[in-house]
Amino acid sequence: MSRLIVGPFNRVEGDLEVRLDISDGMVADARVVSPLYRGFEAMLVGKPALDALVYAPRICGICSVSQSVAAARALAATGPVPQAANGTLAVNLIHAVENVADHLTHFYLFFMPDFARPAYAAEPWHADMAERFTAVKGDAAREVLPARAELMNLLGILAGKWPHTLAVQPGGSTRAVSRAELARLGALLAGFRRFLERTLFADTLEAVAALSTRDALLAWAGARAGRGDFARFVTLSQALGLNRLGRTDLRHMSYGAYPLAEGPLFPRGVFRNRVAGALPVDRIAEDVSHAWYRPAPDGAPRSPREPGAPPDAMREDAYSWCKAPRLEGEVAEVGALSRQLVAGHPLARDLVVLDGATVEARVVARLLEVALVTLAMERWLRVLDPGAPFIDHTPLPAVGEGAGLTEAARGSLGHWVSLQGGRIANYQIIAPTTWNFSPRDAAGVPGPLEQALRGAPVREGETEPVAVQHIVRSFDPCMVCTVH
Repeated sequence: MSRLIVGPFNRVEGDLEVRLDISDGMVADARVVSPLYRGFEAMLVGKPALDALVYAPRICGICSVSQSVAAARALAATGPVPQAANGTLAVNLIHAVENVADHLTHFYLFFMPDFARPAYAAEPWHADMAERFTAVKGDAAREVLPARAELMNLLGILAGKWPHTLAVQPGGSTRAVSRAELARLGALLAGFRRFLERTLFADTLEAVAALSTRDALLAWAGARAGRGDFARFVTLSQALGLNRLGRTDLRHMSYGAYPLAEGPLFPRGVFRNRVAGALPVDRIAEDVSHAWYRPAPDGAPRSPREPGAPPDAMREDAYSWCKAPRLEGEVAEVGALSRQLVAGHPLARDLVVLDGATVEARVVARLLEVALVTLAMERWLRVLDPGAPFIDHTPLPAVGEGAGLTEAARGSLGHWVSLQGGRIANYQIIAPTTWNFSPRDAAGVPGPLEQALRGAPVREGETEPVAVQHIVRSFDPCMVCTVH
């Protein structure tokens, strides 16, 4: 048995270290370390209630809208504060732009450059991957960055700015959209669709959204040899067996995404062993037995409705600033794959039934979601009414508590707040990477990434094993969101 410490990771938002025990050429055990404490929860205590809308987006410059949405919903739930119908659509559009841009950034700039590494130089597909995806220098970056920038122009119209917009409020959006701006939004989204259908998919969004089985996906990719980056990934995944790498067999969780009058685009729930079910949100708790926080006197996990555990950097039995959130005492995986499993998309479910949650399944789910959400954005634009209100100005109560649950690109994001005298008495945040990169709990059960890394191959002489890199990035970590 040997020990290998991998980190810091490049192309990952924030600080991350992974400690690996290696035996017989594979990972026998793993510990995932989040070494940076940030303290946003503590910062917010004592602040006026609406200050949460200023502080929370600054948790992260990549998913700031997701933080805004969670904060606004938590505050609205203390009332309750109703949301204008137009505001719901506008916030959905703002949130969707950021999430789709995150998926695109992850695929092109964070995940695919690993396959251009010299470690794969002997593979027959390496030259194509190096030309296409080499970090900074590849052809793909020159194509995707302008397309992403054009997509983000929607946020200038809908939210005033990005990141850290203040347009998202408990009652809707402060940024009303005129008819002329609505036409401009439609034109920008149509241009983004053209990029997706030409470069990423080499097919229509509708055709991608309709893929229903792994066999259908493989046949679809085989018919597009050399056309479309999604097909490139599927072919590469077959060659490397990414459908067998980074496997977990855990409960999947989604808070639900993009609320609508007729019900959310993606529903709330859990999925495991081919069965979907209701999500018992009140059974979420955070274990700190292996994290640098002072445990409760009885050692029991804390509900996010309770004040958080104070930091304790001197604990010798801990190894991460990340807490261990658990659902009914169990580990849960979150992310695009989890959302699509709960929503019942047949392709996502077929991939997991066949092989479990793997590197392949996580990446396919993200790209599938790009198609699904872009199609939804087109529908939302068609029903947005420039003549109707975009916000309800019902004031917040002086006393109350609420939870704001949403789905960031990386998975389930929750903010829990309690108010006393119009000020924040308690604020707790559980981010997607907190779920996926959690340390062990009191029972010694590892978090999702720690479980996914077990069995990963390590080539002789590797100090940064490529298989480990693929698994870590398949979760698209955002470490700055993880600890507060």
